[in-house]
Amino acid sequence: MNPETEIEAQRVHVEVPAAELEHEAWEKAPSVFITHYWSGEVAPIGRHAEARLIWSDEALCVRFVCRQNEPLVVNRAPLLDRKAIGLWDRDACEIFIAPDALRPERYFEFEAAPTGEWLDLRIHWMPDGRETDWEFQSGMTTAARIAECEITIAMRLPWEGFGMLTPPHAGERWLVNLFRCIGAEEEDAGRGYLAWQPTRTARPNFHVPEAFGWFCFKDG
Repeated sequence: MNPETEIEAQRVHVEVPAAELEHEAWEKAPSVFITHYWSGEVAPIGRHAEARLIWSDEALCVRFVCRQNEPLVVNRAPLLDRKAIGLWDRDACEIFIAPDALRPERYFEFEAAPTGEWLDLRIHWMPDGRETDWEFQSGMTTAARIAECEITIAMRLPWEGFGMLTPPHAGERWLVNLFRCIGAEEEDAGRGYLAWQPTRTARPNFHVPEAFGWFCFKDG
């Protein structure tokens, strides 16, 4: 495994709700660090994030622990009972997942905010644009915690949302990228678009399937 381009998702034999931000199962998974902007430039340490992935018979879970040394950019009236369209314009953590390596242009987008707001989309990327299924319902759940100089965000993504009746097998590899959006344009530091695998586009753009890395389902 190349730690620069591949993540291990650790199997756990308990079901971990999104709200269990400190569940011991998270300690079984190795950390991956999000430290660069989409361009490849190193981001200030105060914007860095750590992510861990775990999986069970029922779901894939991801947890982000993010440094937060600047004012939050969040919705003052969070929408928790439905998709938060436009979440990407505020502080959020995101994971893009393409289960079929032969069709990386077909992937899922999941986002969550420090407020607990969420967004799930099914994407078909094409050279002349992309099709977005705004009505897609994954069944994802989220949780978040804001602490001094740190935010924690977790997502639980049931296999049914990927169109699967059974979980993947240990050893399978899916395509993935992890992102963090932070800050406001008018701040001196500017808006930050961090990517685990930088997309290196002229302008900030996370929708670059050819830049995705890998994650491997490891047995526990």
